[in-house]
Amino acid sequence: MGAYDLEASVQKIGENLLVAIWGGELPHIGAVAIAQPRPSLKDPDRISSTASVFCLVGHKEDDLAKATAEILAATLNTTVVVTAGIHWDNLDAGGIRKVLQNSEILIDLLLQETASLSSHAKGE
Repeated sequence: MGAYDLEASVQKIGENLLVAIWGGELPHIGAVAIAQPRPSLKDPDRISSTASVFCLVGHKEDDLAKATAEILAATLNTTVVVTAGIHWDNLDAGGIRKVLQNSEILIDLLLQETASLSSHAKGE
C-alpha cells in the first residue's frame, strides 16, 4: 500500500448503502453523513442529493463523508450513509493534497463497486 491510502467497506442494506471509510495511523469514526436523492433544483429531470452531517469535535472528515454520500446517493438514486475517520500525525500540505486525490480515487472505486452490487442484486 502507498502513502496516505484510504480503505472502505460497503454494505447494501435493502436498496440503501452503508459505507465506512478509514485510513491513517488511527482509523476511527470522525464524521457521519446521510444523503438522500432528490430532483435537481436546477434541472428537475436530473437526480441530485442532499445530505446532513454529524462531525465529532476536532475532526475534519465531514467534507469527505458529505461529498461521498452525496455523489453516491445522486448517482445510485438511493439513500446512503457514510462514516469517515482518517488520521495521520503532522500531515503537511503535500500529504493533504495526496489524501484529497486518494479520496477522489476512492469515490470512483466505490461507484464501480456499488454498480456491481446493483447488477448482482438485479440478477444481471
